[in-house]
Amino acid sequence: MTPPLQELLDDALAGHRLTEEEAVRLLATRDRGVWEIAAAADELRERKVGDAVTYVRNQNINVTNLCVNACGFCGFSRKPGDADAFLHDEAAVREKVRMARERNVTEVCTVSGLHPDFDAQSYVDIISWIRDEAPTIHIHASNPMEVAYAAKKSGLSTREVLERMQAAGLGTLCGTAAEILVDSVRAVICPNKCDTATWVRVIREAHGLGIRSTATIMYGHCESEVDRARHLGVLRDIQDDTRGFTEFVPLSFVHWNTPLYRAGLARPGATGREDILMFATSRLFLDNFDHVQASWVKLGTKMAQMALLSGADDLGGTLFEESISREAGARDTDYLDPGEMRRMAGDLGRTLRQRTTTYNLLPG
Repeated sequence: MTPPLQELLDDALAGHRLTEEEAVRLLATRDRGVWEIAAAADELRERKVGDAVTYVRNQNINVTNLCVNACGFCGFSRKPGDADAFLHDEAAVREKVRMARERNVTEVCTVSGLHPDFDAQSYVDIISWIRDEAPTIHIHASNPMEVAYAAKKSGLSTREVLERMQAAGLGTLCGTAAEILVDSVRAVICPNKCDTATWVRVIREAHGLGIRSTATIMYGHCESEVDRARHLGVLRDIQDDTRGFTEFVPLSFVHWNTPLYRAGLARPGATGREDILMFATSRLFLDNFDHVQASWVKLGTKMAQMALLSGADDLGGTLFEESISREAGARDTDYLDPGEMRRMAGDLGRTLRQRTTTYNLLPG
């Protein structure tokens, strides 16, 4: 006999480690219990990290939209010959980094398509250009798929690629390309992407080298609550062993311009209920994570504020340049002024604080 919802939440707040089955129960809630789950997650957030709402002053650099893959959830990738395909050369990348430096950003983030001609040296070069132009800026770059791709193209191990990236100046690895860490789902949404075991191995290798990373999930397409819970379980197991994840970032599927949605293989994104429960359940389940980020790019600012009431404590970055979500159909994704973030936090009675990539709070 399953315990009443409030009893389960009380147990979680008292230190009980949720099982995946219990996470499924929370994720599937459809009545006013949603608010009870959100309230418990918000209480746990307050206990764990206090009332600060954090953000990082960062800039995205999407180096190219040319990609050998054609993931069903992506509206960003292009093929050679497409009229709007682009590849920024060294001069363009350096110029973007100089702009970032002038904007006083503390982090440059670069994730791009898997360009047909890229190999390990290509990724090392991009990191080197950034490091050369901005020696003090933290470089948050690439992801396990890009590492695996670079390794295959250059005949190297993924560990060797990570070591070369680290030597060039890589600070932290993007925990994207995770999508749903269940291979039956990956076979539908990204059949040419690395499998779950490869993603996990590359992340563990990075953490072993002292390269920390984010952790993400992309939900709201064709996965089930069981798949979401399994994904959270994979992340929690890694964090138990490595403590290398800096934060968890739920990414709500932006559907409008994606092949997956247009082919009728995906729902039109997550509902508001699902968004709230994703943040709340992840806060309660991921007991070894301190930070949960609400991506205003994926959610919009109003829903991101609701996520801050449901276990999230971070608003991500200022971005200054964002292409991937915009090409999928999202709007107003290019920049969020810290002044607006301060209004969002203040409306909840909380204080906005600027942080570094690894969550050290900055003065002011």
